[in-house]
Amino acid sequence: MTNEKKQAFTLRITSANRTELIEILYEMLLEYVDDAKAAIEKNDINEIHDSIRKARGCLRELMESIDFEYDIAGYFMSLYAYVNKELLLAEIRKDVKIFDNVKVVIEPLRDTYIELAKLDKSEPVMQNTQKVTAGLTYSKNNINESLDEQNNRGFYV
Repeated sequence: MTNEKKQAFTLRITSANRTELIEILYEMLLEYVDDAKAAIEKNDINEIHDSIRKARGCLRELMESIDFEYDIAGYFMSLYAYVNKELLLAEIRKDVKIFDNVKVVIEPLRDTYIELAKLDKSEPVMQNTQKVTAGLTYSKNNINESLDEQNNRGFYV
């Protein structure tokens, strides 16, 4: 994942509510899957391992976010266990086709959470973060980001 994408995800995370955080985890997982696929095509063993490790880290966060008070939680856990197995197989076999199985499961879940996020009007999970405003300035190709000044940037206890 490029530094620009990491920064974009970080920015989105700081202003995301719970539903949007799940959506972002799905998107990050898919990014790391694409990175692993590209690494297999380049035969870069270290990058394959690193990308799959990061994809599995996103998957682990998704597993930990499951609320088992609901009956559907077991289905999500089964899907995540399947995706985890497929990621391990892809790493062992160095087979890019296995990533298609991962995408078949994750992309519809991501799309569902994109729709759910539109309905969720709750507050962001992270409080006391800087607001970033981005917009086009004097030319078409330059983007300026400005941070709103805040007086209390410390942690609240």
